Amino acid sequence: MDEALLRSLTPSVIAVLVRRGADFAAAEDAVQDALVEAVRTWPAGPPRDAKGWLVTVAWRRFLDATRADSARRRREDRIDEEPPPGPVPAADDTLQLYFLCAHPSLSPASAVALTLRAVGGLTTRQIADAYLVPEATMAQRISRAKRTVRGVRFDRPGDVTTVLRVLYLVFNEGYSGDVDLAAEAIRLTRQLAARIDHPEVAGLLALMLLHHARRAARTAPDGSLVPLAEQDRRRWDTALIAEGVDVLQAALARDRLGEFQAQAAIAALHADAPTAQETDWVQIVEWYDELASLTDSPVVRLNRAVAVGEADGPRAGLAVLAALDDSLPRHTAVAAYLHERDGDLATAARLYAEAARKAPNLAERDHLTRQAARLNTGRVR
Repeated sequence: MDEALLRSLTPSVIAVLVRRGADFAAAEDAVQDALVEAVRTWPAGPPRDAKGWLVTVAWRRFLDATRADSARRRREDRIDEEPPPGPVPAADDTLQLYFLCAHPSLSPASAVALTLRAVGGLTTRQIADAYLVPEATMAQRISRAKRTVRGVRFDRPGDVTTVLRVLYLVFNEGYSGDVDLAAEAIRLTRQLAARIDHPEVAGLLALMLLHHARRAARTAPDGSLVPLAEQDRRRWDTALIAEGVDVLQAALARDRLGEFQAQAAIAALHADAPTAQETDWVQIVEWYDELASLTDSPVVRLNRAVAVGEADGPRAGLAVLAALDDSLPRHTAVAAYLHERDGDLATAARLYAEAARKAPNLAERDHLTRQAARLNTGRVR
């Protein structure tokens, strides 16, 4: 390896990149990458035209870096924007990456975890929380997925069901977690709905729109959570609600019910109620029954316990809750709420405090702590 030759060529290669339009700092970085590549590959057989080789490799590195930076900035700009109804914006490569990561060689669970980590931008902890498993378990799952696809040609995209699962989890993290990805998930789901005539794609889009319509009312000016029953419904986005309901009705008319359509139907019933007291809880319980039959999800059964408590009284809800695993996330918070509705304020205050200690994020912990303090203060008086 002729290091002197590399050093002598560096200034002229940088100059070529600058003349082609690169700024000096970016050109310098690209040339340094090319020099590293030269040190790695030239001993096996140096090129005849050393300068031409360095210019070609450095220019490619510069273009790759520029494209990656532009794509990142575009994603950040889109995440800052509310998702407007109407025509789908020009597609980028992100949705295609979702399909490629959902590779047929992976199980659906592994494909979802890998996509969330590699493309969705979620941390291993956030993915583990979404799957209700320990972080170490999820880290192993992601590592196994990476090993599985290492060396595999990504020329067979995965199925739409797996991609929908990823988009749903990205939206949930953006809606209620530490990272604001909700608008990006809606943008990608709009793209998918424009490309694929599938009732569950429409169901997921409707679900996202109906939840996102309540976003402005979900937090108080101090950042604290506002429960659904206490939200100012005048702050709900009626245009997003109308669009979500239209999308849902068209999907349900296909008579191919799936879990996202069922969830969207529940969200639509909440959105349709002028006040919390006018919510049609009987219909919501019926939709939770449909959803439970489709998914057999413990989280769905937990939410159903709340709905039963509203439709048939808190003791009926507590009876449903008693049949569920008390280690479920938010099980304690649901128990606290139902005990409060039943008038057992001492038990409710204790359970709210216990739920606060288990809360998955700071906003939820603060909300549950305030609930416990509210009940304890009322009992002291």
